[in-house]
Amino acid sequence: MAARFHPHPHPNPSPVKGEGLGMAGQADSPSPLTGEGRGGGEQVHAQPATRLVRSLRKNMTDAERHLWGGLRMLQLDGHKFRRQFPLGPYIVDFVCLSARLIVEVDGGQHLNNSKDQARDAWLADQGFRVLRFWNNDVLARTGPVLDAILAALATPTPALPRQEGGSLHG
Repeated sequence: MAARFHPHPHPNPSPVKGEGLGMAGQADSPSPLTGEGRGGGEQVHAQPATRLVRSLRKNMTDAERHLWGGLRMLQLDGHKFRRQFPLGPYIVDFVCLSARLIVEVDGGQHLNNSKDQARDAWLADQGFRVLRFWNNDVLARTGPVLDAILAALATPTPALPRQEGGSLHG
């Protein structure tokens, strides 16, 4: 399948506030092995959630930052993605709300993780589809990853029956 991927016109766009290079010109990218820089299925609580989300956006992993370069600014066939976005009690890596599609970028600590399975089940109950990609696939095989996301975007999400009350945005 030919990807309808439209790269940003500038090879090194100016970073959005809170992104890009940190002190001494080095990228703010903690090792995913330390468990930093990721939502990791953390539950979101009222006020601290804003600070946590901002911190996660600022400290994205190399793979998350790389994929965000292909998802941001409506580059993927005009679909709007948000990054490090709170949904209910969780923070997801990337979400296209109109397509109800979540994209997660995972390191080895997520292999057979029961918390991820419970999280995915809750998100599915809310009508979201979850795609998971390994860090090394995002970094080494970006084209096929973007093609898989495009294919998922082309497949409609089944509608859920309406429920009274509650909000997805925690």
